[in-house]
Amino acid sequence: MEPTAALQRPRSATCPADSATGGPASAASPDTKGADALSQVPLRVTNPKRIPARRYYDAEFYRLESERLWPKVWQMACRLEEIPEIGDWIEYQILDKSVLVIRTKTGIKAFHNACRHRGVKLGEGVGHCTAQGLVCPFHGWRWNMDGENIFVFGRAEFDEAELDPTDLALPPCRVETWGGCAFINLDNDAPPLLECLGEGVARMDARHVDRLKVDWWSSTILPVNWKLAMEAFMEGYHVMATHPHLHAVTTPEARRYGADSPLVSALPPTESARKYVDMTLVHLATLSEGMGGMIDGWELEVAETLRDMDLPEDVGAGAMAFYTRLRAEITRQGRAQNRPVPDLIKAAAEHPFSAVEYFFPNYFLLPMFSSMASYRARPLGPESCLFEIWALAIYPEDEQRPAPTAPAPLAHDDPSYPKIPKQDYSNLPRQQLGLHAGGFEFMRLSPNIEGMISNYQRLIDGFLAELPAPVLARGAARASSGFDAPIADLGF
Repeated sequence: MEPTAALQRPRSATCPADSATGGPASAASPDTKGADALSQVPLRVTNPKRIPARRYYDAEFYRLESERLWPKVWQMACRLEEIPEIGDWIEYQILDKSVLVIRTKTGIKAFHNACRHRGVKLGEGVGHCTAQGLVCPFHGWRWNMDGENIFVFGRAEFDEAELDPTDLALPPCRVETWGGCAFINLDNDAPPLLECLGEGVARMDARHVDRLKVDWWSSTILPVNWKLAMEAFMEGYHVMATHPHLHAVTTPEARRYGADSPLVSALPPTESARKYVDMTLVHLATLSEGMGGMIDGWELEVAETLRDMDLPEDVGAGAMAFYTRLRAEITRQGRAQNRPVPDLIKAAAEHPFSAVEYFFPNYFLLPMFSSMASYRARPLGPESCLFEIWALAIYPEDEQRPAPTAPAPLAHDDPSYPKIPKQDYSNLPRQQLGLHAGGFEFMRLSPNIEGMISNYQRLIDGFLAELPAPVLARGAARASSGFDAPIADLGF
């Protein structure tokens, strides 16, 4: 995270006042039907600053999410570079639903993954649709990449009424693309993708998110609820205790959570712009090594060349001068290497970023300069989830790169993970167990820096209440935001 960005980012939203019943006040109250539906949601968030602990392990709540949330939301199904050639396909699995995402001659398409004969999955993992098409391994029926049936073995054995071409075609699944990814929605009547992703789209587009390529990709099965896994990355408040090595090399001026921790109060403000830059370079190197993905190696090399640049004596002016020059040099040198780097100075001025950008329900991008990290969480059970991390970088446009393939999940305590996610992974199982402790009924949130957790949790309630799709789309756009966000009015 850029040290000065956290201090300068404005807080445009305010915490809504609690109603007499402890619920969030709204500028536009839901209609009676909507209010009644919300009141029926079990374990509902009635106070935006308190999240019931049972939401993270209750079997009935998990069942409702499976039935009413996941079938209705846009989900990042794959990176487009995973299917670079016409005919390439990949399977996306969410709970008990499987979808094939295919690159066709006319663009990206998606189909529900089941043979129209007796339901066998047509594909698993990744593959390529040859001239033979997608072949069912059970009885050999085939479909082309456009979902049309092209062969039925022993056709004469069936009534023609059962072989109507329209009925045999693979049912399409809603698919749209953004940010170098294909997103699917199991609801064909869902509002368009971009209506649901919020203002982060413009911030990421300004940073050429669609040009990023996979540097590496890791995954793990965490013994925690999928929501808990995400919330570890929705605020920077945890850095002091969870990542003390990173916190220790953050300049005192950039520490934004008060001076009441020993690590903060023991350090005086930086005495000069030179010392500020020196510590910032250590911070960037520590973040790159420990996170892997947010800062690429060549960007660090550029930063190091600016260590001795002329600086104003004032710390604030020196910090601004350093970051302006660094953005300019990454842009210039990246373009000289044929990397499609955006104008980072213009992007920072016109679209200020957050170090973590969240897109409801389960996708994250973590920008810094031209590179990013990315996260995705998927539920496997009430207290289990698949959590993935990508390191994304802008490579030279003429560089040929192999299509990335999904890694086998490692144990959550595998020592090979970068230091920062390893520290997060160590906390999460302890938290999941702690939620079961006697007397622990709810999490309590800061309305100013942990609001993102409240926002998306209350939006989940809207889905479980089956509120109208346009209302939920507007809520999703508001819940999708940068980390350390305040509690927001979702419109219901």
